Amino acid sequence: MFIGFLYALRSEGIQVGVAQWLTLLTGLSQGLGTTVNAFYGFARSVVCCTETDFDAYDAAFLRVFKDAVDWGERLNLEFSEELLDWLKRQATVDGELVTPDIDVDDLWQELENRLREQTEEHHGGNRWVGTGGTSPFGHSGRASHGIRVGGPSKNRSAIAVAGERNWGTYRTDTQLDQRDLQMVLKQLRQLTPAGDWELDVPKTIHRTVQNGGEIELEFVRERVNRIHLVLLLDSGGSMEPYAQMVEQFFTAFSEAKGFKSFQAWHFHNVPYGKLYNAEGQESMLTLLRQWTSQHRVVWVGDACMAPYELMAPTYFSDMRGLDWIGRVQEHCPKSVWLNPESQQYWNHPTIRSIGETVPMFPLTLDGLARAVQQMR
Repeated sequence: MFIGFLYALRSEGIQVGVAQWLTLLTGLSQGLGTTVNAFYGFARSVVCCTETDFDAYDAAFLRVFKDAVDWGERLNLEFSEELLDWLKRQATVDGELVTPDIDVDDLWQELENRLREQTEEHHGGNRWVGTGGTSPFGHSGRASHGIRVGGPSKNRSAIAVAGERNWGTYRTDTQLDQRDLQMVLKQLRQLTPAGDWELDVPKTIHRTVQNGGEIELEFVRERVNRIHLVLLLDSGGSMEPYAQMVEQFFTAFSEAKGFKSFQAWHFHNVPYGKLYNAEGQESMLTLLRQWTSQHRVVWVGDACMAPYELMAPTYFSDMRGLDWIGRVQEHCPKSVWLNPESQQYWNHPTIRSIGETVPMFPLTLDGLARAVQQMR
């Protein structure tokens, strides 16, 4: 069971090392994590390095241990709409916990029996499914152990917590929203001292103080962003499932401030010597004469197509699609390719070929952050 848990964690992208796994097994052998709740927290503290791993951990935990714990599903119990409506009317009774006469192992069987017999609403009792009281069935009561039916979770059992997946927004390997894109793009604003000279007031004051009051002026070059951003978007065909994501990506790039210039062009699968925008088309030879090493070309596409589309010359050019990609990379060496396709499918021959020509990153928050580092 635990080996399966290790594989599940790794399949979710959590890099569990040998040392971590041995620490987990050692803790178990010493009596840590003897219940499901305790094991959930103990194992998470060992295998997760940051909160960005928590959602993947919950998914792996739920996959491995749900069948071992979710006895309610195994018994296939059905709760009537009438019973659930009764349980919405909550009765709260204060007091100390009371231990029911029913053994923990017999709870599900006893719940099934009582559901067959119960005919009316109950609050504050000690036997039927209801609210408050000391009954082990229902919610908001004072039983030391039981089965919650309806109502909010108060004990935060491990399987329930894992099933809620409350850490999804902390992941860095999921698809991006527009705000994610804009935040990461701020990292690309590589300002360099390239403008006019101007007085540096803080340094002037500091040097003057050091000179005992004798004024010494300090000057610095104005910081000017020399980065030109070029966005090349694959459109149509196999990119249709990612159309909304690409649209968000285009919006975020076009609204990004602080770049020397911004251009956006479209192509299908690979550029065959031409690129397109709303105004028409343009030869790539013309564009390459305009672009410099200060241009950062960001390709966005799944890079997946029939091999001949990438490797064979076109009817109007003796250059292959891969050759055009290579020329852009030689001209603008700090360029990247962002791929929305899951990395488990990157073994496709055309994806491999393009990835060997242009640094390729997944179109996720973590992938985009690494791509920005490459462009800087």
